[in-house]
Order: sequence, then C-alpha cells, then structure tokens
Amino acid sequence: MHVDTDDLATLLKMQHLDLEALRVKKQLEELPQRAVILEARSKKKAIEQKRAQLDALHAKADAQLAHIDEEDASLAEKQRHVQGEIDAVRGDYRGVEARTKELNGFAKRRNALEVELTRLGEELAKIEGVQSQVSQALAEVDKQEAAAIVSFQREGGALQAEIARMSADREGMSAELSPELRDTYNRTASRTGGVAVGRLQGSNCGVCRMAIEGGRLIDMKGQGNVAPCPQCGRLLILE
Repeated sequence: MHVDTDDLATLLKMQHLDLEALRVKKQLEELPQRAVILEARSKKKAIEQKRAQLDALHAKADAQLAHIDEEDASLAEKQRHVQGEIDAVRGDYRGVEARTKELNGFAKRRNALEVELTRLGEELAKIEGVQSQVSQALAEVDKQEAAAIVSFQREGGALQAEIARMSADREGMSAELSPELRDTYNRTASRTGGVAVGRLQGSNCGVCRMAIEGGRLIDMKGQGNVAPCPQCGRLLILE
C-alpha cells in the first residue's frame, strides 16, 4: 500500500503514544502501594475473624456469668427462706437439723459458684486483654491501609491523568487517518503488542530482524512504500 509522508509520521507518533501508554499502565499496575493495600486487607480479614472469635468467647462467658448470678440470687433467696423456717421452729430439733442440712447444701453450692465466678473473671480478663491487642493491631493495619490508599491515589491519579492525556492525543491523531489505514494499524498493534510499525533496515525488518528475500522485497516495494513484514506481519516502511 502507499501511505503519504504525513500519515507515516502520524502512525509513528501513534505507536510512540501506544508504547508510552503501555509503559505507564504497567507502572500503574506495579505501584508498591497496591501490594500494601492488598496485604493490609488480607491482614484485616484475619484480624476481624480473630475478633469475631473473641467476641463469641466473651459473649459465652458473659452468659455463664449471668446464669451463675441468677442461680446465686436464687440460692440466697432460698437460704433466707430456710433460715426463716429455722427461726420459726427452734423447738423442733429434727426440723432444725433438716433445714440446717439444706442450708449447708445451699452454702456449698454458692461456694462452688464463687469459685466458678473467679475462674470466669480470670477468663474474661484474658479475653479482654487479647481483644485490646486485636483492636490495636486492627487500628495499625487501618492506618497503614489509609496511608497507602492516599499515596496510591496521589501517584496513581497522576499516572491515570497521563494515560488519559495520551489517549486523547492518540484519538486526535487517529482521526486524521483514513478508516482503512486506521483499522489496519489498530488490528496490527493489537496483534503485535503495540509495535505495529517498523522500518526496513537494509533487507531486514527493523523490528523482528528477519531478512526478507530479495525477490520478495522487490515485489513489496513495487506495491507501495508500506507492506506487511512476511515474518512478523508488522507494517514495514520501505523507504
């Protein structure tokens, strides 16, 4: 095909912009803040799972404490009731003895509850200590994530603005080409990773470096100043 000089210059400028855009996009994808944010979110998920487990343990211990308090209050009420009966039947030895045994049983059970309360109190103290550590760890991870996000938005925003500018410039250049040439370039660029155009260097493709047989090269030049490379398919400028 024959392409005039201005269009050739436009193709080369478009290719330069395409390659620059790819470079900047890669730079955007590889910003270290992205890895920091992903790692922070992974840590947060693990910490939140740990916090949920601790909350469940705390709720279980609280329920046990409430149950013990309820039972202890009931026993205390029974003790008062039985003590009242003892006071009322002081002359009845057997009645007093039976009720005294009942009182002793209540006291024994309340002592056992006191031991259980102490154990639960120690367990709750441990749980709350770990909960405090988990909250501090979560706050630190939140802080790291927030800082990384701010930095990513700043650097990434600048890179995205650069990509948008190059895209707008490319669109303007692309509009100057004929639909056929624009389509040919775009299809070739898509297939070749953005390097759609090369220059002939001697009898070699300037991109893939493969030699083109003399007769074939003569035929290509006879058809115009641009032709697909027989090896890599890129648009070769033959001038």
